[in-house]
Amino acid sequence: MQQTLEVRGSEVASATPHKQFDHLMLYYPEFAFLFFWRIKQKPWFYKLFAKNFNCKIFKSTPIGGGLMCYHPFGTVINAQSIGKNFQFRNGLTIGNKHNDNSLLPVIGDDVTVGAQVVIIGAINIGNHVVIGAGSVVVKDVPSHSVVAGNPAKVIRRLSHE
Repeated sequence: MQQTLEVRGSEVASATPHKQFDHLMLYYPEFAFLFFWRIKQKPWFYKLFAKNFNCKIFKSTPIGGGLMCYHPFGTVINAQSIGKNFQFRNGLTIGNKHNDNSLLPVIGDDVTVGAQVVIIGAINIGNHVVIGAGSVVVKDVPSHSVVAGNPAKVIRRLSHE
């Protein structure tokens, strides 16, 4: 919750956890969507808080804490695993290759993904990676790097700090 509030510059960041949660559920439908996905339930009041983003995150995909989504419209996420502090934008596709669920990506910690990105196959994306908008990632991505393009290539190395 704290990370979402800080990123959004919310004034309730210093409020009680109960007030923070209420604020996020009421004003950030992306947060509500992820909350209900995490608890694996859609109670009768689900539609009061979460919008239909046409976003599917496979229940078989383990995702670490700190998941952030910005406009998750048209997104499909099917990975072997995704680390903590994963951020993504609209139009993301993460999935298998040749319709074989043994060929799924593994995504590390602190990865940020731009809009309209495709990540497919049995590949590894390291920690502290930024993937530029519109990229198609079909090969391993080393830690501490920025990739972009179709096919995605390393365009910059990030410091290890």
